[in-house]
Amino acid sequence: MEISAVLDRIGELIAQLKGYAAKLPAVVHLASVPTGVKPKPEAVEAFEQALLRFREQSGRSPFKGLQEYLLESLEAFEVGNVLGTVQPLLAVLDQVERMQRDKEINVSQAEDKRMGEYRAALIKILPGNQPELEGAGRGM
Repeated sequence: MEISAVLDRIGELIAQLKGYAAKLPAVVHLASVPTGVKPKPEAVEAFEQALLRFREQSGRSPFKGLQEYLLESLEAFEVGNVLGTVQPLLAVLDQVERMQRDKEINVSQAEDKRMGEYRAALIKILPGNQPELEGAGRGM
């Protein structure tokens, strides 16, 4: 499996997550938290299919270890947990960057740029990234 295929699968997952996150209200009331605001079954199916393609393609490649993170992300996505979906995907990007640093894989400039774009997209999806929340949680 090549890094470009890994990035293709991650891109598919991020696209599903972005579509779901865009439909969420700005504020989710605590009354709806127990049942959650879940993604549509079609979105979950597309997420699962991208994960299955990754599993089929990764085989004995150095990327096989990323499957656990992606499965964790899928499980969180199924129940509508945006934070739980984003964090494992960020961990996948961290792991790929570590593999690049350790010279386990070769990453082109275009692929490196793509990873940066994916990281920025994931951070943008994270709850609490709005400027009006700047300083929140810092014990002012």
